[in-house]
Amino acid sequence: MEGYIGKILYFDLSLSKKDIRDLDIYDVKKYIGGSGLGAKILFDETDEKTDPLSPENILIFMTGPFTGTPVLCSSRYSVISKSPLTGIFGESSSGGSWGEMLKKSGFDGIVIRGKSPKPVYLWLNNGEVELRNASHIWGKDTFEIDSILKSETNSKAIVACIGQAGEKSIPLAAIMNDGVHSRAAARCGLGAVMGSKNLKAIVVYGNHKVEVKDAQGLNKSIKELSKIIVEKAAGLKKLGTAGALAVFEEMGSLPLQNWRYNDRWKEGAQKITGATLVESYVTGDYFCKRCIIGCGKKVEVKDGPYKGTEQSAPEYETLALMGSNCLVDDLAAIIKANELCNRYGLDTISTGSVIAFGMEAFEKGLITKKDTDGIELVWGNGDAVVEVVKKIGESEGIGKLLGLGSRKAAEMLGRNAEEFAIHAKGLDFPAHDPRAYNAGAVAFATSARGACHLSGFSHVFERSLAAPEIGIPEPMNRFDVSGKGILTAKTQNYMGMLDSLEICKFILFGGMGISTFIKWYNYVTGEKMDVDSFMLTGERIFNLKRLYNVKCGLSRKDDFLPPRILTWKKVAEDLSPNLPPLGTMLGEYYEYRGWSEDGIPSKEKIEELEIG
Repeated sequence: MEGYIGKILYFDLSLSKKDIRDLDIYDVKKYIGGSGLGAKILFDETDEKTDPLSPENILIFMTGPFTGTPVLCSSRYSVISKSPLTGIFGESSSGGSWGEMLKKSGFDGIVIRGKSPKPVYLWLNNGEVELRNASHIWGKDTFEIDSILKSETNSKAIVACIGQAGEKSIPLAAIMNDGVHSRAAARCGLGAVMGSKNLKAIVVYGNHKVEVKDAQGLNKSIKELSKIIVEKAAGLKKLGTAGALAVFEEMGSLPLQNWRYNDRWKEGAQKITGATLVESYVTGDYFCKRCIIGCGKKVEVKDGPYKGTEQSAPEYETLALMGSNCLVDDLAAIIKANELCNRYGLDTISTGSVIAFGMEAFEKGLITKKDTDGIELVWGNGDAVVEVVKKIGESEGIGKLLGLGSRKAAEMLGRNAEEFAIHAKGLDFPAHDPRAYNAGAVAFATSARGACHLSGFSHVFERSLAAPEIGIPEPMNRFDVSGKGILTAKTQNYMGMLDSLEICKFILFGGMGISTFIKWYNYVTGEKMDVDSFMLTGERIFNLKRLYNVKCGLSRKDDFLPPRILTWKKVAEDLSPNLPPLGTMLGEYYEYRGWSEDGIPSKEKIEELEIG
């Protein structure tokens, strides 16, 4: 089975029992791998009654057919489970080196169930599986764990683990890999699921080779396209993901003051943008395995109160949500907060979002200095952000409340707190304002895991990208309404395939598109996929995730955005006062998808997609 090892490890921690199963060829053809295949397993083995933090929930790590092959930007893996943050379908993905090494260790994926009676870690070594005691590393952060477990296993092994946040099953907990380089499967709180099972880490090593059907054709294509990718994505290499932060401020896309700021923030944005980060703190570049773009950066703070902080640079999302969304323009403080999140194993998106929520609650008197143990949780206070990250990571004081995420924290606070809890389906917003992209609004409302810019990536097709193979010959005007429901559905199907093949979406900025991905898939597997079958498979995957959420009770009522996003106009200089007409666009979206007016996939659509 070219493109795959052909084995999935099922491990029951309650019984300390492994079960190595052959990959189901039928499911692989329908759901590919990665996110798609993981969704199929989750759909089959859990339901609306499954408690996300119970032994009955499963935690799935899955690679795709591109992982472990020469395909560029393909050392990725997805983690899928029922989310403790949202209570619905949860998934996250990560780059680095762990995904490829999992494949080399002899497995396409891992399915974890049950709960160990004591802290443990899994050691996967060339097809061999060993469950080891982790009591000596329980309580240690992810940076410490990485070096300890390499010394206990193999110096070339790659570690995926949780920090203290995951141990405490904090709903914002992430799964981290690659040590100080800090790649993360961060969204949806899946680190909390791992912690609930007393599983501290999964360490992988091996030298299994992933067979490719037409290696000559694949290598020739990669050689021909590599120079184009490097040239077109040069901006990402130079400034990292934060390079466009100031541009997003100009567009009205940058989150400011918990998404309510009604003025420009030009000077603040310049202080935390990629150019300033590179000029003042960057010491080198970091490449994920198989990557030729190199958006990762290494940073060091050389003076001031955070002197000595040295690790991976904060990405755009972190700088925006721990920076501009809190009106913090102190780069050193944001770098420190990012380091703490990586050590504790916390999602920087949700952590930054909930801290901004906390600042607004503090401003409105719903939270006091007594609640914060004396921390001045005010706008622009970078030191407060750092201290609250510690509170969340340790689940202490105000951190116990904020560590629940914006939705649950608002419910606990009561009064009018839900008015300024910025989330969709319980997942805190990433740093792309839906008022700046109408298709982005539809994507945030309908993504299976909650507010997500990546599951559809539709906003970039309103800014810079095209997909002529599927009827998007050029970027659409971001404030147009007609066609945005259709655009979003198409790009969600498209991105679902990339998340299942397991390839980094940043390669799109290198000029690659659907035709290239299909060609590479056919070279790897020997299949004869075309554009229609590519998009049909992506549609099947997206609808399966929707059906999982329907089992959990979701419908149109849940495809909604916070009142602030739908009713608060931006009136600052040079910004559009656009408010996304979500209802109109949802109608178009549902009709195109073949769903009912309530947002439920029709029987005919389910049969057409052969979901069952």
